[in-house]
Amino acid sequence: MSVQHEEDVHHAADLEHGAEEGFNAGEVIIEHVSNSPLDHPILHLPHIAGIDFSVTKHVMMLWLVAAFLFLVVTMTIRRHLSQDKPIPSGFMNALEWLVQSIRDSIVLPNVGTKLVNTWTPLVLTLFLFILVCNAIGLVPIFEVLGLIDRFVLGNGHEAESLINSFLHGGTTATANYNVTAALATITFFAIIVAGTMAHGFVTHWKNLVPSGLAWPIYILLIPIEVMGMFVKPFALTMRLAANMTGGHIAILSILSLVFIFNQVFESAALGMGVGFTVALPLAVGISALEIIVVMVQAYVFTLLTSVFIGMAINVHH
Repeated sequence: MSVQHEEDVHHAADLEHGAEEGFNAGEVIIEHVSNSPLDHPILHLPHIAGIDFSVTKHVMMLWLVAAFLFLVVTMTIRRHLSQDKPIPSGFMNALEWLVQSIRDSIVLPNVGTKLVNTWTPLVLTLFLFILVCNAIGLVPIFEVLGLIDRFVLGNGHEAESLINSFLHGGTTATANYNVTAALATITFFAIIVAGTMAHGFVTHWKNLVPSGLAWPIYILLIPIEVMGMFVKPFALTMRLAANMTGGHIAILSILSLVFIFNQVFESAALGMGVGFTVALPLAVGISALEIIVVMVQAYVFTLLTSVFIGMAINVHH
C-alpha cells in the first residue's frame, strides 16, 4: 500500500508539474495582443518626470510605419515630378486615385468646397497611417523571427537573445488604446480648430448649442453638449482599438485549440489532427474577415473625423 501510495503521489506531482509547464492559452493570447511588458522593452531609456520613455514594440511599430509612409510617398512624388509627365503612372497613379477618393468621397461632402483642401491632408494622413498600422499587424513578422531564433539559432524561449527581446507583446499598434487615444485627440483638437477658423473662437463655442431657446433648456443642454465633445474622441478610441484587438483574440483563441487538443488527448497526433481540422478552417475565415476589418476601420475613423470637423464648420446643417 505504501508503494502504491508513493507512486500516486509522484504521479500527481508529475501531473501538477506538467500542468504548470503546459500550454497556457490566456497567457499566450494576452502577450500577443498587448504591448511589450516593462521588463522586456526593445530599448531601455531613463525615466523623465516619472514617465518611462523606453521603446516598446508598439512604439517601434509606430516609428516604422511613419518612416515607411514618409519614404514611400516622398520618393513616389519626387520621381513623378522629376519625370515631368502630366499623367501619372504606376504607384503614383494609385496614390493620386487614393488622394482624390479621400478628398471627393469623404472630406468634400462633410467639410464643403471652401475648406476641402485645408482638411484633406489631415484626413488622408490619418487614413494611411491607420491602414498601414492595421495591416502590418496581420503579418507574423516577429513570430517568424521567434521560430528562427528558437529552432535555427537554438535559443530558448527565455534566452537573453537580441531576437527574443522583440517577441514580447503584439505588433498591432492600433490595438493599443494609448495609440488610438492619441489619434482621437488629434481629431478632438482638429474639431476645435476647424470651428474657430470658420466662425471665430467665441462663436464656435456659442455654436455648441442652438440659439433662441428658453434659458432653462440651456441648463440641461450645455452639459450634454460639453459631454458630447469628449464622447466623440472616446468613441473613436474604443472602436478602433477594440476591433483590432478583438480580431486577433479570436484568431489566437481558435489556433490555441491545436495545443489544447494536443494536451487533452494522450496521442499527440490525434490531438493535433483534431486541432488542425477544427482550428485551421475557422482561423482562415476569421483572417479573411480581418483583412476587411483592417480597411473598414481605417475608413470609419477618417469618415467620422470628417463628419465631426464638418459639423463644427457647417453648423446650420
